Amino acid sequence: MTLTDDVRQKLSGVSTATLCTALFKRGLRNQFIQDVRPLNTNLPNMVGPAYTLRYIPAREDLNPLSVFQDRNHPQRVAVDQCPEGAVMMIDSRKDARAASAGSILLTRLSQRGAAGVVTDGGFRDSPEIARMNMPAYHQRPSAPTNLTLHQALDINVPIGCGDVAVFPGDIIVGDAEGVIVIPAHIAAEVADEATEMTMYEDFVTEEVSKGRSIIGLYPLTDAQAKTDFDTWKKTRNKP
Repeated sequence: MTLTDDVRQKLSGVSTATLCTALFKRGLRNQFIQDVRPLNTNLPNMVGPAYTLRYIPAREDLNPLSVFQDRNHPQRVAVDQCPEGAVMMIDSRKDARAASAGSILLTRLSQRGAAGVVTDGGFRDSPEIARMNMPAYHQRPSAPTNLTLHQALDINVPIGCGDVAVFPGDIIVGDAEGVIVIPAHIAAEVADEATEMTMYEDFVTEEVSKGRSIIGLYPLTDAQAKTDFDTWKKTRNKP
């Protein structure tokens, strides 16, 4: 599935919480990446297809600093070839004792037009990364170089990231709470449903703020609530 501008725009306007519910309805219960957080909570939603990098535990005789002299080093190649609009997803085995990457590599990603970057490990230079305009998610800051514990091996293969299976091309959405993985073949229908759900949630929030009971309103079970919602949409020129 190619991520269309329409689907990207819709996913940019919904929360990961709403997307979790939409995926739960489809039997997908384990799509929210565990223990990753945004370095900058003030950025818009991150949306893009997954482009992956897989680390394995470093073996000392194969992972000295000199490996970076190899122009084909997988970490460097992945960063330098990440497609525009993609989200780089890094499998660090949930190990934040050494960095998955640092600010220079993430600056390169940003300059290439990546939509964002996610690791279930940690980033070094995290204060600088937090000031970037590209969304970045990690477990916690980690100053040691990746070579200390991580050996980059595979590019754009299925990975595990924060206990979630991520396949290249899956649609990734991140907000101020975290990151969710949407199978590409259902991304359009999930985006449509989540957009409608978000409108209803906005309506419910307004009503509850006025003192209305949630019974029959959330979830929607009363006919009057449905009528009120339809009226609410018309007053705001919502379809």
